[in-house]
Amino acid sequence: MSFTPPLPFVLILLAILSVTAETPFLASAAEVPEEIRLWPDGVPGDRIPADPAERVERGRDDIQRRSHVSDPRLIVHALPAIPGKLRPAVIVLPGGGYNILADDHEGGEIGRFLNGHGIVAFTLLYRVPTGSLTQSDAGPVMDAQKAVSVVRGRAAELGVDPARIGLMGFSAGGHTALVAATTKPSFPAAAGDPSSRPDCTILIYPWRVLDNEGKGLWPGVVVDASTAPTFIAQTADDTASPAKGAVALFGALLDAKVPAELHVYERGGHGYGLRRRENAPGTADWPARLVDWLEGRGF
Repeated sequence: MSFTPPLPFVLILLAILSVTAETPFLASAAEVPEEIRLWPDGVPGDRIPADPAERVERGRDDIQRRSHVSDPRLIVHALPAIPGKLRPAVIVLPGGGYNILADDHEGGEIGRFLNGHGIVAFTLLYRVPTGSLTQSDAGPVMDAQKAVSVVRGRAAELGVDPARIGLMGFSAGGHTALVAATTKPSFPAAAGDPSSRPDCTILIYPWRVLDNEGKGLWPGVVVDASTAPTFIAQTADDTASPAKGAVALFGALLDAKVPAELHVYERGGHGYGLRRRENAPGTADWPARLVDWLEGRGF
């Protein structure tokens, strides 16, 4: 005895199958983690005590500040997977002077912006505070290099193209990204570990581009033909990150024939992220220029 399902049931089933066939596969939470710990077997180098515990506070200025990060990790801003296609990725490093992380307006907000342009994003919560240490950038740089290697090694799981991984930093995060992208890996790497070199570097009002005497690039930074294409944006009235550093870096990139783009806007100060400031149109313009640049580089 055969059974013929009622017509409405058939129509519903066909509609479901049609939507399933045309909709990109959305990875489940079990397949794409919300966070990725960088050092599950223990943090190498300078360690931040677990006591006091990590804390997040938002001030009256609407800036979120995360302090006492002892377990460096990546916050994943995932996108639906596209069958047969891998997405570009950008790892975002918030600023905070190596004392805190401004990981909302220079992290989560940036990740969501990049998502809107088809880019998988990651906010790197690197170890802080390290500002009182002899080499304050050593631990954060190690975390940044490890983050690139980890994302590249887990690219298939994350739906990411291992040949299109960018490193983006704001203020102290910009310093960290610059040093991480232009120096040899400083973390204990095993043979066969994926490369920690980014495929592009994005520096937004980067801090400490010049050495302490202001006569050359930061010690250890090597700009040569192997340096990744670089985008730089900041303002001329930024007293925390003087534009002279960005100009000197841009000159070094040109001399090494590295594809590079520099935008220096007249006004805007420091620390704005995506938040436009009054009478400072450049603070709203740089994201559009970055998108143009990324598209031109295949991101």
